Amino acid sequence: MVCKVPQAHELDAMETASRDELSAVQLHRLKWSIRHTYDNVADFRAKCDAKGVHPDDLKSLEDLKLFPFTTKSDLRENYPFGLFAVPRKDVVRIHASSGTTGRPTVVGYTKNDIDTWANVVARSVRAAGGRQGDMVHIAYGYGLFTGGMGAHYGAERLGCTVVPMSGGQTEKQVQLIRDFQPDIIMVTPSYMLNILDEMERQGMNPADSSLKVGIFGAEPWTGQMRQEIERRAGIDAVDIYGLSEVMGPGVASECIESKDGPVIWEDHFYPEIIDPVTGEVLPDGEEGELVITSLSKEAMPVIRYRTRDLTRLLPPTSRSMRRIDKIVGRSDDMLIIRGVNVFPTQIEELILKMPALSPHFFLEVSKDGHLDSLAVFVERTPSGPASDDAKALVARELQHMIKSNVGVSTRVNVVEPMTIARSVGKVQRVVDKRPR
Repeated sequence: MVCKVPQAHELDAMETASRDELSAVQLHRLKWSIRHTYDNVADFRAKCDAKGVHPDDLKSLEDLKLFPFTTKSDLRENYPFGLFAVPRKDVVRIHASSGTTGRPTVVGYTKNDIDTWANVVARSVRAAGGRQGDMVHIAYGYGLFTGGMGAHYGAERLGCTVVPMSGGQTEKQVQLIRDFQPDIIMVTPSYMLNILDEMERQGMNPADSSLKVGIFGAEPWTGQMRQEIERRAGIDAVDIYGLSEVMGPGVASECIESKDGPVIWEDHFYPEIIDPVTGEVLPDGEEGELVITSLSKEAMPVIRYRTRDLTRLLPPTSRSMRRIDKIVGRSDDMLIIRGVNVFPTQIEELILKMPALSPHFFLEVSKDGHLDSLAVFVERTPSGPASDDAKALVARELQHMIKSNVGVSTRVNVVEPMTIARSVGKVQRVVDKRPR
């Protein structure tokens, strides 16, 4: 496996810019974005007026903290097009996410927005080692979800050959990978595990496939899962980050030469880390909630969008722009079990340390009297413990690890291989059976 490390002459000028050069571009674009949003989005203007802040108050990047946040509830309350900053006739594409409360969150793009999006995804694929002429197998879902089309346009912009497979039809995924011999796959990490399982079921060794790089996103995943995928598939597993409300995939992406956290393309997306309770801006290096402001988006700019993703900002390494650490969870899907904060990724990390267990699991939250109770359902590996006594022993070991490392008591159920439903998109890790 050969890492394709980009040469300096292949990079965009902003990828090697000095901090002063980058800050100057950011401030110029930030002033435009806030003025554009204030002048054209009534909801944002009303929130600014209520807060007593005006676009003219933005004199430096630090002044961004004066402005109000945007949240997902703002998108739902202004459904469908209330946050558009251009006439609807100038919107060339609309995407939406299903959400959890009925109304989808709708986002729009002008022709320039689509062009910018393709450019940042092309930059991301190149950072992951992709080059003109490489074949890219895209197994993100197409349609209203931004993953498939975002990856598609970016890979084409780089000059790659695109296989627009979309999600599902796992047997066909494997057939096309075997027959077409792609270099790169773009997919959620959880569904990549399904593809690897299917390869092995068909008698293939995944490490013998043509794939060299996997670009994985759309859900949090741990370093342990990266190691699992790389070991089984014989590829470089690279993290890409994005969200529909800000743009889609390509807001940030890891570089193959370092694989040390996604680089935020700061010339288009300005990051902050805040205390999720107080909203106070935290210094680089401290863990908190990621907030992003779009700097160049025309149709639906977002100012200080609260992503709810918990991470921290890290200094530049392979590029001149800052990185984000692995997403450790979300401020709005954190489980509180008897006073203990629990994230599914914490459980996943422990499961992946146990050779007897597979990465396929889910958490079930229920009530035990007046108290919350947490159960873990996890598959054993095909070669793992098969007898009831052996499975009980492994379950007790995982229970102990969770109690020691996370601080919460659980009931662990080790189940047979292929008995937990497989995801074809974003994996659903939590089943909440508590009465509403």
